[in-house]
Amino acid sequence: MSNLIVHGGTPLRGRIIPSANKNAVLPVLCATLLTRAPLRLLGVPDITDVRKILDIFRTLGSHVQWDHASGTLELHHDATHFDAAAHRLPEEMRSSIMLVPPLLARFGVARLEDNVKGCTLGVREIDPHVEVFRSFGASVERAEGSLLVRGPADAPAALRPTDHWLDYASVTTTENFVLCAAGAKGVSTLTNAACEPHVQEFCRFMALLGVRIDGIGTSRLTVHGGAALGGGEFRFDEDFHEITTFLALGAITGGEVVVKNSAPENFPLIDRTFAKFGVRIVHEGGWSRAVPGGPLKVQTPFTSNVLTKVEAAPWPYFPVDLLPIFIALGVRAEGNAMFWNKVYDGALSWTGELSKFGAHVFSSDPHRIVTFGGGPLTPAVVESPYIIRVAIALFMVAASIPGRSEIRHAAPIRRAHPRFVENLRGLGVQVEWTSEE
Repeated sequence: MSNLIVHGGTPLRGRIIPSANKNAVLPVLCATLLTRAPLRLLGVPDITDVRKILDIFRTLGSHVQWDHASGTLELHHDATHFDAAAHRLPEEMRSSIMLVPPLLARFGVARLEDNVKGCTLGVREIDPHVEVFRSFGASVERAEGSLLVRGPADAPAALRPTDHWLDYASVTTTENFVLCAAGAKGVSTLTNAACEPHVQEFCRFMALLGVRIDGIGTSRLTVHGGAALGGGEFRFDEDFHEITTFLALGAITGGEVVVKNSAPENFPLIDRTFAKFGVRIVHEGGWSRAVPGGPLKVQTPFTSNVLTKVEAAPWPYFPVDLLPIFIALGVRAEGNAMFWNKVYDGALSWTGELSKFGAHVFSSDPHRIVTFGGGPLTPAVVESPYIIRVAIALFMVAASIPGRSEIRHAAPIRRAHPRFVENLRGLGVQVEWTSEE
């Protein structure tokens, strides 16, 4: 068990160069299995999920050469082999389900643990993925605690093109569709596709390999599959989640953190959400910074008899993964605000931990809470669920309070943010990891 100890009350100041978005890196890594040509990936973060996928590649016989310091990763899957009887994909990492289409394209079969997992964000079914696999002509059956996925009986390594309409704009299901479509000779279309920045980044990588995709950044994708795929070099963008996180850390501690940001075009709604708590975001010369206009304060809506709201849903809505970060701001800001998670059931149950700091948070229902912010807070020992940005949100509140606090079970942070503690120390925070057995 890894815990974070923080001595709060110090305004954070300095510059941060964010890492790449794990939600772009992981599907790109899975997609590399589609080609036998050599690849060079730049800016690969040293996080636990990346290490797990690379371990899978080594087990399958792929060439893997990773310079951890520079983030440069060389991959070559020309000698890769897969035995469904011997090789299984790990269940503790939800992204492993995106290895299924490349394995089908290369070997006509894939075996996946029956209960793939990720952060504990309510029920996250795999039925939409199964529907996509079957839509392309694959069969999916249960076998000894795992799922066995096979390509069409007449040609196991040749999926058939299809048109599909998702029930819900799921990121990983959209990426799995594109991965399947890349190996299906012909034109496939997906309606109600996810269009988050990391999905767009993944599609750009697929285009580098030689897959033509029309409609990137929209809810309808058209994929021209079956082309011979090549290799090349690809550099990852900065993670907009991490950019937002460090901007918020500067704001909640009364400091100023400047964060490298090469894609400010993704930030208009995020900027307006910061403004609801009295924080102005400035993008200038490839960098972003938060400029508080005095103490944090919830801004009163023009319609004065309603609460200020932050509504999170699939992109281009406000990103649901960032909701905990702004709940932390809401706890510290003077005034009341409502936060609405329109995606996951029960994903706000962690907010009860905020009361240990002395915060006043009311749970309206499994999707909505109200913060009554601006009151005095005291240091505390709090427990984080296995949700990356909840652990960070609890840390944010602790960092804003003078004194020693402890965030227990904070290990999920390492799944997305390499050098998190080192970056914080560089900004002036007294923080350290501790472990308990």
